[in-house]
Amino acid sequence: MKLTVVSLRAEDVAQTAHFYRDVLGLPLAGQHGHIPDFNLNGTYLTIIKGKTAPESAMLEPRFPLLALEVTALDEVVTRLRQHAVELPWGIERGETARWVMFFDPAGNLIELVEFGQIANN
Repeated sequence: MKLTVVSLRAEDVAQTAHFYRDVLGLPLAGQHGHIPDFNLNGTYLTIIKGKTAPESAMLEPRFPLLALEVTALDEVVTRLRQHAVELPWGIERGETARWVMFFDPAGNLIELVEFGQIANN
């Protein structure tokens, strides 16, 4: 089996799609009606109209709704900060990875992770 589609909900689909395309730099594959699709190496991320879970429901335990692997976390963090995206926990580190979590414009908790980094870096 292979993961094919991941759907995120947003009340303002256009604003959220703009964030994923223009802030995170995800490639827009197309749009079916009012549903934008982003192609992530054969897995599609879609943004559909709807309410997200309240932020407080995602804080304990703090676990992202979506995690994306990046190769240059520092560059992406710089871009997020340029767009005034709040990074409530900053860059976090583990034994083999660094990551950052934030809320997208719709309130979904998102994580960007860079593997191969040592906790002391």
